[in-house]
Amino acid sequence: MGATALATLCTYTLLPQAPTLAQTGGLDVADLPQDAQMLLTAENLIYDNDLNTITAAGGVQIEYAGNSLVADRVVYDRRTSRVVARGRVQIIEQDGNKIFADEIDVTDDFRDGFVNALRIETVDKTYFAAESAERSRGQLTTFNNGVYTACEPCREKPGKPPIWQIKAQKIIWNGESKTVRFEGSRFEFFGMPIAYLPFFEVADPTVKRKSGFLIPGASYKKEMGVGVSVPYYFAFSPTYDLTVTGTYYTRQGFLGEAEWRQRFDNGQYSIKIAGIKQQEPEAWGANSVNGSETGRGMIGSKGQFRINPRWTFGWDVLAQTDKNFSRTYGIDGFSDTVQTSQLYLTGLDDRNFFDLRAYHFDIQEDVLDTSPNARNDKQPWVLPSFDYSYTPDEAVAGGELNFDVNVQNVYRDSLSQSIVNGDSTRIDGVEGLASRMTAEAEWKRSFVSTGGLVVTPILQARGDAIYTDYDATTVNGVTSFELNGTAVGSDVRSSYYRYMATAGLEARWPILFSTSSASHVLEPMAQIFLRPDAPYQDRLGIPNEDAQSLVFDATTLFERDKFSGYDRIEGGTRANVGIRYSGSFANGWTTQGLFGQSYHLAGANPYAQTDLVHAGAYSGLETDVSDFVGMIGIASPNGFAFSAGARFDEKTFDIRRTDLKTAATFGQLTTSLQYAYIEAQPLYGFEDDRQEVTGVAKVRFDENWSGFASGTYDIESQTLVKNNYGFSYGDECFIYSMTYSRSKNRDTQEVSQSFGFRISLRTIGDFGTSSGDLNTSF
Repeated sequence: MGATALATLCTYTLLPQAPTLAQTGGLDVADLPQDAQMLLTAENLIYDNDLNTITAAGGVQIEYAGNSLVADRVVYDRRTSRVVARGRVQIIEQDGNKIFADEIDVTDDFRDGFVNALRIETVDKTYFAAESAERSRGQLTTFNNGVYTACEPCREKPGKPPIWQIKAQKIIWNGESKTVRFEGSRFEFFGMPIAYLPFFEVADPTVKRKSGFLIPGASYKKEMGVGVSVPYYFAFSPTYDLTVTGTYYTRQGFLGEAEWRQRFDNGQYSIKIAGIKQQEPEAWGANSVNGSETGRGMIGSKGQFRINPRWTFGWDVLAQTDKNFSRTYGIDGFSDTVQTSQLYLTGLDDRNFFDLRAYHFDIQEDVLDTSPNARNDKQPWVLPSFDYSYTPDEAVAGGELNFDVNVQNVYRDSLSQSIVNGDSTRIDGVEGLASRMTAEAEWKRSFVSTGGLVVTPILQARGDAIYTDYDATTVNGVTSFELNGTAVGSDVRSSYYRYMATAGLEARWPILFSTSSASHVLEPMAQIFLRPDAPYQDRLGIPNEDAQSLVFDATTLFERDKFSGYDRIEGGTRANVGIRYSGSFANGWTTQGLFGQSYHLAGANPYAQTDLVHAGAYSGLETDVSDFVGMIGIASPNGFAFSAGARFDEKTFDIRRTDLKTAATFGQLTTSLQYAYIEAQPLYGFEDDRQEVTGVAKVRFDENWSGFASGTYDIESQTLVKNNYGFSYGDECFIYSMTYSRSKNRDTQEVSQSFGFRISLRTIGDFGTSSGDLNTSF
């Protein structure tokens, strides 16, 4: 009988789950292993047959089923079926939670009970305290004059108030509904009350998903006014849910949002809708697309599914009533300035790659479509874009063989052209359809001589089929736009078939120099590529949609084809010559560098041939002897790094383009500085040189406090284009950050400013606000 009573005593005394919010609702007897061994240590074990009690007294320690109890005295009353532990009671659960109390008094079925001077430390570092706690009906636990926080007590000053805590007259935990209700509560910050809430309710911390209100948010923008958002979460199932958010703006009215999310074993998807009927559309101004609509809305969806370990299918699409709704109202996930809608299927297996996509680009801009600066209606549909790359696992003739296929189908609703001073400087895209299919193969093999010379022959062949169906009205409308005396309209045809075959040879001779404290590798390098002229490279009407950006620098010096895409191809005989260097030193410093030049030896220079976008202009490759390109980099083991890249005129050695970057860490301070210079490019619409310098600094004042500042300065216009600064505090339970941003238009001198802050309370949620366009001009 004594052993049975002690087991019962231990079982029901070691049940701390009832008063802790971190548990699921109390431990039943059935939850304990039936064959668990109990270890009881006490100075005295007293059987009182008159009172029908069993008492363990004096330094009581009980270990049972991974739980432990320490108390001065533990009594089991068999008549009332109650277990009472008194005096410095401490319980440590098998999962790590700790409960401290002066007295615990519970029934042996654990349906009812009382705890005096309760304090709880959960394994996930949350803390509860109460003058007393009562449990009734086996499901309801009430904490009287309770305190909750997720901040760890100060070790040096245990009595010091935590950063934040919630004090409540009653904290009611309902084990059946899995909710925690705070009544008569106040929020304290560093011990000072800053907010009072008559009541609020949150989900039991053990509940991962539960329907209810989420943390509200606030925002401000001059044209919209003050906005207050209240989200409500519906937890319909462990695999799908719905979040509905209502936001009221003092100037524009009510904005409704809803997001449906669903997860499967192999992926997930979401659907979001939002809409508003603007009360004051005129607040945006006559020249803003935001003010041209009263009823505005959007629908967007994202999804991704893994068909198998190699194949992935997904989408990211947006449809809205106007081109700037989602960005204006900050719809999460759809507010980027350039929103790319796409549908894709990708496959990756070792070195083989498959990618099939359909694109459409939404430029979320606030200018009207009638403005010459409007870009959205000029964006193309890409239906589809296809890439396939295959590299056999086995060597072919001792070398590596690679196959690439690219298909591109571009449709544009309207002509896209760059306008500078009222004149068209380039045609970025012609209205209508442009299709291209490209297939190419490349083989290369490296031979190493006894002297260390590395020789790599390269063979490449490709073929293209191009079809165009441009709008006749548009083509005829740009016949007056001439390049080198050739009218565009008269140079457009419906189909092109072209081929290119290349034979190349690359030679490298790495030479190692080493000392006791450093090693250096000097590597002269040369390439030559023999090929015919590129077919139709003198025709203006051939599409150029994916090769419009051309930057010639040290990183592209040894590229076989320096055009950035497939639409333009390099023809003629060309040689690339340069020297590479790398060094490492015993103190941990490393250096690297490259310098070289490219030479067009025979045939028509493709970079000197003008197309609708002037792809080769100002590239440094338009002359038979190219500009010089070079780069150098230095890095130290203590966080300092510097790199410089530049392009120099082949005759005068004047700098045509340069980028300088440096970064360093000094103790708690991290800084970086970047300078960029690009010579004037009138045909691109840049009449003047461009120079910018950008600086960033981050400093950590101590373990918790940090600050940052950044700025970009336009040297040519003497304009501080943008600057940002802010600070943040973060510890294990609380994060606060504040930021300020300012930007200024180089041309109009229009200024916009924004201010934002974020407060994050662990286990409670995030709260933040932001404001934009506080001042639109100075």
